[in-house]
Amino acid sequence: MMDSGVVAALTNGIKDHFSLHQNGAGAEVSHKQPFVIGVAGGTASGKTTVCNMIIAQLHDQRVILVNQDSFYHSLSDEQIGKVNEYNFDHPDAFNTELLLSCMEKLKHGQAVSIPNYDFKSHKSTELSRQVNPSDVIILEGILVLQDPRVRNLMNMKIFVDTDSDVRLARRIQRDTVERGRNIQNVLDQYAKFVKPSFEEFILPSKKYADIIIPRGGENDVAIDLIVQHIHTKLGQHDLCKIYPNVFVIFSTFQIRGMHTIIRDLKTTKHDFVFYADRLIRLVVEHGLGHLPFSEKQIITPTGSVYSGVVFCRRLCGVSIIRSGESMENALRACCKGIKIGKILIHGEGNNGRQLIYEKLPADIASRHVLLLDPVLASGNSAVQAISLLLSKGVAESNIIFLNLIAAPEGIHAVCKKFPLLKIVTSEIDLSLNKDLRVIPGMGEFGDRYFGTDNSDEIQTPRFT
Repeated sequence: MMDSGVVAALTNGIKDHFSLHQNGAGAEVSHKQPFVIGVAGGTASGKTTVCNMIIAQLHDQRVILVNQDSFYHSLSDEQIGKVNEYNFDHPDAFNTELLLSCMEKLKHGQAVSIPNYDFKSHKSTELSRQVNPSDVIILEGILVLQDPRVRNLMNMKIFVDTDSDVRLARRIQRDTVERGRNIQNVLDQYAKFVKPSFEEFILPSKKYADIIIPRGGENDVAIDLIVQHIHTKLGQHDLCKIYPNVFVIFSTFQIRGMHTIIRDLKTTKHDFVFYADRLIRLVVEHGLGHLPFSEKQIITPTGSVYSGVVFCRRLCGVSIIRSGESMENALRACCKGIKIGKILIHGEGNNGRQLIYEKLPADIASRHVLLLDPVLASGNSAVQAISLLLSKGVAESNIIFLNLIAAPEGIHAVCKKFPLLKIVTSEIDLSLNKDLRVIPGMGEFGDRYFGTDNSDEIQTPRFT
């Protein structure tokens, strides 16, 4: 059995950061941040077992486990003399500032030194553990969901929920065997500190969990679903984690091969058009898959019933002239008789762009719109085109913006202003250069596709 929070965690986009920084040559490079998982729960609830099961199934990823227990404050000699009066389950027992510092460094690709805490001497030893950055960081501990600063570092929050009697039995076995304590001391500590602290600090943090796992490591179904979700997120571009309305078609060697050809400076116009058309067709078909549909049963020629679907038919395309016109044939090949409008926007740089021409279907407000432009660079033209569609009555959620490649800057510009539309692209590139050209990019798409020279002149609208 899994808590209903699993549904939210598996369907909602989990936030992550996408950062750009300067390398030694001055070019912008991207830093892929790790996927951080927090695993909380009462003492001896099975948190470590859950973590180990997740790690075992993520064998093809670099994973590190950070234990909150490593960040216990070392006790003074006076405190050790009264150790039975010390509450190890209170937030103040942990050096949270050091924990935050280590986690921040790991998230930003820096190696850290994790303390090594000795539960028999109640002190951090000099033999700290060196930890390198990884694809996945699992932070485990009784109170990792209690402090909002620690919670905010996480992409997924898990609470392991185990019966209190089971936890007490496990604690007795662990503390007597591993930590050299007697049963009476364990029971006294449990009654005086562990149980009250659980009810005051740990249990209330359960409400912050995305996923609640009853029975801990015995819940194989929960572990499998969590690992599947992690694999999905690791396979996504970082921007897809920030914006759940951004979709990158699944990359295959065929797609990478076609990108290699159309990005190659030496590729002829004939080959450029051929392989660009193939990629455009894939993007268009993927975009059509995001249209609303209804179920429909039909009778096949064999007299059998087939349960299928019918997609929304009130659809039109709008190309941003002139590069967007290269995508029209693929759209017509997929949607027989589809209406296509045109928008021409001209201008250079971040400012000065203006609408030169528009011709749109009269009933566009009642249609779903596939907006066509093979390259999303700064996003300035896209924002103006989308704003025009909205002014014509098109619902923001009814716009699907189709590109071959997109720059992070353009995605940020569009998604922050229009969070309800969808962007479908075949690859997200690294960045923009100082001339606002996509890097690594494919050059001036319109010139390469239509065989024209690079020119600043306004292009005359083409009607097909």
